[in-house]
Amino acid sequence: MRITVTPETFRLAERFTISRGSRTEAQVLTVRIEDGEAAGRGECVPYARYGESMASVAGQIAALPERFDRAELQDLLPAGAARNAVDCALWDLEAKQAGSRVWDLAGLPAPGPVVTAYTLSLDEPERMRAQAAKNAHRPLLKIKLGTPNDMARLAAVRAGAPDTPLIVDANEGWTTEIYADLAPHLVRMGVKLVEQPLPAGADEMLAEIARPLPVCADESCHDRHSLEGIAGKYDFVNIKLDKTGGLTEALALRDMAQVQGYGVMVGCMVGSSLAMAPAVLLAQGAEYVDLDGPLLLAEDRDNALRYDDAGVHPPGAALWG
Repeated sequence: MRITVTPETFRLAERFTISRGSRTEAQVLTVRIEDGEAAGRGECVPYARYGESMASVAGQIAALPERFDRAELQDLLPAGAARNAVDCALWDLEAKQAGSRVWDLAGLPAPGPVVTAYTLSLDEPERMRAQAAKNAHRPLLKIKLGTPNDMARLAAVRAGAPDTPLIVDANEGWTTEIYADLAPHLVRMGVKLVEQPLPAGADEMLAEIARPLPVCADESCHDRHSLEGIAGKYDFVNIKLDKTGGLTEALALRDMAQVQGYGVMVGCMVGSSLAMAPAVLLAQGAEYVDLDGPLLLAEDRDNALRYDDAGVHPPGAALWG
Protein backbone atom coordinates (compact mmCIF):
# COMPACT_ATOMS: atom_id res chain seq x y z
CA MET A 1 0.00 0.00 0.00
CA ARG A 2 1.54 3.29 -1.13
CA ILE A 3 0.42 6.62 0.36
CA THR A 4 1.27 9.97 -1.18
CA VAL A 5 0.39 13.36 0.31
CA THR A 6 0.19 16.40 -1.95
CA PRO A 7 -0.39 19.99 -0.79
CA GLU A 8 -2.70 21.88 -3.13
CA THR A 9 -4.13 25.39 -3.26
CA PHE A 10 -7.48 26.50 -4.64
CA ARG A 11 -8.19 30.19 -5.19
CA LEU A 12 -11.33 31.58 -3.62
CA ALA A 13 -13.78 33.55 -5.73
CA GLU A 14 -13.75 36.31 -3.07
CA ARG A 15 -11.97 37.01 0.21
CA PHE A 16 -13.58 34.88 2.93
CA THR A 17 -13.68 36.28 6.47
CA ILE A 18 -14.79 34.89 9.82
CA SER A 19 -14.26 36.31 13.32
CA ARG A 20 -10.79 34.67 13.47
CA GLY A 21 -9.41 36.10 10.22
CA SER A 22 -9.55 36.19 6.41
CA ARG A 23 -8.28 34.07 3.53
CA THR A 24 -8.10 34.30 -0.25
CA GLU A 25 -7.29 30.66 -0.95
CA ALA A 26 -8.03 27.20 0.37
CA GLN A 27 -4.95 25.16 1.27
CA VAL A 28 -5.64 21.43 1.36
CA LEU A 29 -3.78 18.14 1.52
CA THR A 30 -4.71 15.44 -0.98
CA VAL A 31 -4.01 11.86 0.05
CA ARG A 32 -3.74 9.11 -2.56
CA ILE A 33 -3.56 5.45 -1.54
CA GLU A 34 -2.61 2.82 -4.12
CA ASP A 35 -2.58 -0.97 -3.84
CA GLY A 36 -0.94 -1.63 -7.23
CA GLU A 37 -4.23 -1.99 -9.09
CA ALA A 38 -6.57 0.69 -7.77
CA ALA A 39 -6.18 4.07 -6.10
CA GLY A 40 -8.34 6.05 -3.69
CA ARG A 41 -8.25 9.72 -2.79
CA GLY A 42 -9.21 11.89 0.16
CA GLU A 43 -8.82 15.56 1.04
CA CYS A 44 -8.43 17.41 4.31
CA VAL A 45 -8.10 21.01 5.43
CA PRO A 46 -5.66 21.44 8.34
CA TYR A 47 -7.10 23.97 10.78
CA ALA A 48 -4.95 26.14 13.04
CA ARG A 49 -7.81 26.49 15.57
CA TYR A 50 -7.26 22.80 16.36
CA GLY A 51 -3.47 23.03 16.43
CA GLU A 52 -3.04 21.72 12.89
CA SER A 53 -0.83 22.91 10.04
CA MET A 54 -0.09 21.58 6.58
CA ALA A 55 3.26 20.29 7.85
CA SER A 56 1.95 18.71 11.05
CA VAL A 57 -0.87 16.87 9.30
CA ALA A 58 1.43 15.64 6.52
CA GLY A 59 3.81 14.42 9.23
CA GLN A 60 1.05 12.45 10.96
CA ILE A 61 0.25 10.69 7.71
CA ALA A 62 3.91 10.02 6.91
CA ALA A 63 4.32 8.27 10.27
CA LEU A 64 1.67 5.65 9.50
CA PRO A 65 2.82 2.03 9.12
CA GLU A 66 3.20 0.46 5.70
CA ARG A 67 -0.03 -1.48 5.91
CA PHE A 68 -3.27 -1.02 7.87
CA ASP A 69 -6.99 -1.13 7.21
CA ARG A 70 -9.70 1.40 7.90
CA ALA A 71 -10.65 -0.14 11.25
CA GLU A 72 -7.03 -0.05 12.44
CA LEU A 73 -6.70 3.56 11.27
CA GLN A 74 -9.20 4.69 13.91
CA ASP A 75 -6.63 3.85 16.60
CA LEU A 76 -3.53 4.89 14.65
CA LEU A 77 -4.52 8.55 14.34
CA PRO A 78 -6.66 10.84 16.50
CA ALA A 79 -9.77 12.55 15.24
CA GLY A 80 -8.72 15.38 12.94
CA ALA A 81 -7.68 16.33 9.45
CA ALA A 82 -4.98 13.69 8.95
CA ARG A 83 -7.24 10.77 9.75
CA ASN A 84 -10.02 12.30 7.65
CA ALA A 85 -8.01 12.35 4.43
CA VAL A 86 -6.69 8.82 4.95
CA ASP A 87 -10.05 7.40 6.01
CA CYS A 88 -11.83 8.88 2.99
CA ALA A 89 -9.07 7.68 0.66
CA LEU A 90 -9.48 4.16 2.06
CA TRP A 91 -13.24 4.27 1.49
CA ASP A 92 -12.60 5.36 -2.10
CA LEU A 93 -10.00 2.63 -2.57
CA GLU A 94 -12.31 -0.06 -1.17
CA ALA A 95 -15.10 1.05 -3.52
CA LYS A 96 -12.82 0.90 -6.54
CA GLN A 97 -11.44 -2.49 -5.51
CA ALA A 98 -14.98 -3.82 -5.18
CA GLY A 99 -16.27 -2.17 -8.34
CA SER A 100 -19.04 -0.72 -6.20
CA ARG A 101 -20.05 2.58 -4.59
CA VAL A 102 -19.21 3.61 -1.05
CA TRP A 103 -22.83 3.77 0.03
CA ASP A 104 -23.27 0.13 -0.94
CA LEU A 105 -20.18 -0.86 1.07
CA ALA A 106 -21.47 1.13 4.06
CA GLY A 107 -24.96 -0.37 3.84
CA LEU A 108 -26.52 3.03 3.19
CA PRO A 109 -29.39 3.87 0.82
CA ALA A 110 -28.38 5.37 -2.51
CA PRO A 111 -27.94 9.11 -1.86
CA GLY A 112 -29.77 11.95 -3.55
CA PRO A 113 -29.13 15.69 -3.77
CA VAL A 114 -29.30 17.69 -0.52
CA VAL A 115 -30.13 21.37 -0.13
CA THR A 116 -27.11 23.28 1.18
CA ALA A 117 -26.67 26.63 2.87
CA TYR A 118 -24.59 29.31 1.17
CA THR A 119 -22.24 31.22 3.48
CA LEU A 120 -21.94 34.99 3.55
CA SER A 121 -18.47 36.11 4.66
CA LEU A 122 -18.12 38.52 7.57
CA ASP A 123 -17.91 42.06 6.20
CA GLU A 124 -19.18 45.59 6.69
CA PRO A 125 -23.00 45.69 6.98
CA GLU A 126 -23.64 47.33 3.61
CA ARG A 127 -21.45 44.80 1.81
CA MET A 128 -23.20 41.96 3.60
CA ARG A 129 -26.55 43.43 2.55
CA ALA A 130 -25.40 43.46 -1.06
CA GLN A 131 -24.18 39.86 -0.82
CA ALA A 132 -27.46 38.81 0.76
CA ALA A 133 -29.44 40.46 -2.01
CA LYS A 134 -27.26 38.78 -4.64
CA ASN A 135 -27.92 35.37 -3.05
CA ALA A 136 -31.49 35.87 -1.82
CA HIS A 137 -32.67 33.23 -4.29
CA ARG A 138 -30.84 30.49 -2.41
CA PRO A 139 -32.87 28.23 -0.08
CA LEU A 140 -30.70 28.89 3.00
CA LEU A 141 -28.10 31.51 3.89
CA LYS A 142 -25.48 31.16 6.61
CA ILE A 143 -24.07 34.35 8.11
CA LYS A 144 -20.65 34.63 9.68
CA LEU A 145 -20.80 36.88 12.76
CA GLY A 146 -18.97 37.09 16.09
CA THR A 147 -18.08 40.80 16.44
CA PRO A 148 -19.37 43.79 18.46
CA ASN A 149 -21.29 45.15 15.43
CA ASP A 150 -23.29 42.01 14.71
CA MET A 151 -26.76 43.51 15.11
CA ALA A 152 -26.12 45.91 12.26
CA ARG A 153 -24.78 43.09 10.11
CA LEU A 154 -27.76 40.86 10.81
CA ALA A 155 -30.20 43.67 10.04
CA ALA A 156 -28.38 44.39 6.78
CA VAL A 157 -28.54 40.75 5.68
CA ARG A 158 -32.22 40.54 6.51
CA ALA A 159 -32.85 43.71 4.50
CA GLY A 160 -31.00 42.21 1.53
CA ALA A 161 -32.75 38.84 1.75
CA PRO A 162 -36.05 39.48 3.56
CA ASP A 163 -37.56 36.04 3.01
CA THR A 164 -34.59 33.65 2.98
CA PRO A 165 -34.12 31.33 5.99
CA LEU A 166 -30.97 32.20 7.93
CA ILE A 167 -28.37 30.37 10.03
CA VAL A 168 -25.94 32.39 12.15
CA ASP A 169 -22.40 31.20 12.97
CA ALA A 170 -20.58 33.18 15.65
CA ASN A 171 -17.41 31.03 15.55
CA GLU A 172 -17.02 31.30 19.36
CA GLY A 173 -17.04 35.11 19.09
CA TRP A 174 -19.65 36.09 21.69
CA THR A 175 -19.82 36.24 25.47
CA THR A 176 -22.78 34.96 27.45
CA GLU A 177 -24.01 38.54 27.89
CA ILE A 178 -23.76 39.37 24.19
CA TYR A 179 -25.55 36.20 23.19
CA ALA A 180 -28.33 36.66 25.75
CA ASP A 181 -28.88 40.18 24.40
CA LEU A 182 -28.81 39.11 20.74
CA ALA A 183 -30.89 35.93 20.98
CA PRO A 184 -34.34 37.59 20.99
CA HIS A 185 -33.34 39.64 17.94
CA LEU A 186 -32.15 36.51 16.15
CA VAL A 187 -35.56 34.96 16.73
CA ARG A 188 -37.36 38.12 15.62
CA MET A 189 -35.40 38.20 12.38
CA GLY A 190 -36.23 34.61 11.55
CA VAL A 191 -32.88 32.96 12.29
CA LYS A 192 -33.41 29.18 12.40
CA LEU A 193 -30.20 28.08 14.16
CA VAL A 194 -27.17 29.62 15.85
CA GLU A 195 -23.80 27.87 15.72
CA GLN A 196 -21.26 27.98 18.54
CA PRO A 197 -22.15 31.32 20.15
CA LEU A 198 -19.67 30.86 23.02
CA PRO A 199 -16.08 29.55 23.04
CA ALA A 200 -15.65 25.80 23.35
CA GLY A 201 -14.65 25.06 26.93
CA ALA A 202 -16.40 28.23 28.14
CA ASP A 203 -19.94 27.34 27.14
CA GLU A 204 -21.34 26.08 30.46
CA MET A 205 -23.84 28.93 30.66
CA LEU A 206 -25.71 27.51 27.66
CA ALA A 207 -27.10 24.91 30.05
CA GLU A 208 -28.37 27.62 32.39
CA ILE A 209 -29.71 30.39 30.17
CA ALA A 210 -32.80 30.34 27.99
CA ARG A 211 -32.27 29.04 24.46
CA PRO A 212 -35.05 30.70 22.46
CA LEU A 213 -33.71 29.19 19.24
CA PRO A 214 -31.75 25.97 18.64
CA VAL A 215 -28.03 26.13 19.41
CA CYS A 216 -25.58 24.00 17.43
CA ALA A 217 -22.23 22.73 18.71
CA ASP A 218 -19.39 23.14 16.22
CA GLU A 219 -16.02 23.70 17.90
CA SER A 220 -17.45 21.97 21.00
CA CYS A 221 -18.22 18.70 19.19
CA HIS A 222 -15.62 16.71 17.26
CA ASP A 223 -16.48 13.02 17.62
CA ARG A 224 -18.57 10.66 19.75
CA HIS A 225 -16.40 11.37 22.81
CA SER A 226 -17.57 15.00 22.67
CA LEU A 227 -21.24 14.21 23.23
CA GLU A 228 -20.92 13.72 26.98
CA GLY A 229 -19.40 17.18 27.39
CA ILE A 230 -22.12 19.04 25.49
CA ALA A 231 -25.14 17.43 27.17
CA GLY A 232 -27.74 20.01 28.16
CA LYS A 233 -25.99 22.84 26.35
CA TYR A 234 -26.75 22.23 22.70
CA ASP A 235 -29.67 21.13 20.55
CA PHE A 236 -27.75 20.29 17.35
CA VAL A 237 -24.29 19.05 16.45
CA ASN A 238 -22.38 20.21 13.38
CA ILE A 239 -20.58 17.15 12.02
CA LYS A 240 -17.53 17.90 9.86
CA LEU A 241 -15.24 15.22 8.46
CA ASP A 242 -12.11 17.19 9.32
CA LYS A 243 -13.21 17.19 12.97
CA THR A 244 -14.38 13.58 13.24
CA GLY A 245 -11.37 12.21 11.41
CA GLY A 246 -13.23 10.82 8.43
CA LEU A 247 -16.46 9.29 7.23
CA THR A 248 -16.17 6.21 9.47
CA GLU A 249 -16.38 8.18 12.72
CA ALA A 250 -18.75 10.75 11.22
CA LEU A 251 -21.37 8.10 10.48
CA ALA A 252 -21.00 6.69 14.00
CA LEU A 253 -21.28 10.18 15.53
CA ARG A 254 -24.39 10.95 13.48
CA ASP A 255 -26.10 7.78 14.65
CA MET A 256 -25.20 8.29 18.31
CA ALA A 257 -26.17 11.96 18.26
CA GLN A 258 -29.58 11.15 16.82
CA VAL A 259 -30.17 8.44 19.41
CA GLN A 260 -29.36 11.00 22.13
CA GLY A 261 -31.87 13.46 20.72
CA TYR A 262 -29.62 15.93 18.91
CA GLY A 263 -30.50 17.42 15.58
CA VAL A 264 -27.82 17.04 12.91
CA MET A 265 -26.10 19.61 10.78
CA VAL A 266 -23.41 18.51 8.32
CA GLY A 267 -20.79 21.17 7.64
CA CYS A 268 -17.40 21.60 6.02
CA MET A 269 -14.19 23.53 5.93
CA VAL A 270 -13.47 25.54 2.79
CA GLY A 271 -12.24 22.84 0.43
CA SER A 272 -12.80 21.34 -2.98
CA SER A 273 -15.41 18.91 -4.29
CA LEU A 274 -13.21 16.01 -3.19
CA ALA A 275 -13.58 17.10 0.44
CA MET A 276 -17.35 17.56 0.11
CA ALA A 277 -18.04 14.26 -1.69
CA PRO A 278 -18.03 11.93 1.37
CA ALA A 279 -20.01 14.52 3.34
CA VAL A 280 -22.87 14.34 0.83
CA LEU A 281 -23.43 10.75 1.97
CA LEU A 282 -23.32 11.83 5.61
CA ALA A 283 -25.78 14.67 4.92
CA GLN A 284 -28.62 12.42 3.78
CA GLY A 285 -31.53 13.18 6.12
CA ALA A 286 -29.72 15.91 8.07
CA GLU A 287 -31.87 18.83 9.18
CA TYR A 288 -29.29 21.37 8.01
CA VAL A 289 -26.49 21.00 5.45
CA ASP A 290 -23.62 23.41 4.83
CA LEU A 291 -21.52 21.91 2.04
CA ASP A 292 -20.92 25.05 0.01
CA GLY A 293 -17.10 24.91 -0.06
CA PRO A 294 -16.84 24.50 -3.86
CA LEU A 295 -19.29 27.37 -4.39
CA LEU A 296 -16.79 29.67 -2.68
CA LEU A 297 -13.91 28.64 -4.97
CA ALA A 298 -12.70 30.23 -8.19
CA GLU A 299 -11.44 26.78 -9.29
CA ASP A 300 -12.27 23.19 -8.40
CA ARG A 301 -11.36 19.56 -9.12
CA ASP A 302 -12.00 17.75 -12.36
CA ASN A 303 -15.32 15.86 -12.22
CA ALA A 304 -16.52 18.34 -9.60
CA LEU A 305 -19.74 17.98 -7.66
CA ARG A 306 -22.88 19.28 -9.35
CA TYR A 307 -24.85 22.07 -7.66
CA ASP A 308 -28.27 23.13 -8.93
CA ASP A 309 -31.73 24.04 -7.65
CA ALA A 310 -32.04 20.59 -6.05
CA GLY A 311 -28.87 21.14 -4.03
CA VAL A 312 -25.53 19.39 -4.13
CA HIS A 313 -25.63 16.01 -5.90
CA PRO A 314 -23.78 12.83 -4.89
CA PRO A 315 -20.31 12.42 -6.42
CA GLY A 316 -19.63 10.51 -9.58
CA ALA A 317 -17.22 7.60 -9.25
CA ALA A 318 -14.55 9.54 -11.13
CA LEU A 319 -14.39 12.05 -8.29
CA TRP A 320 -14.78 9.81 -5.25
CA GLY A 321 -16.47 6.71 -3.91
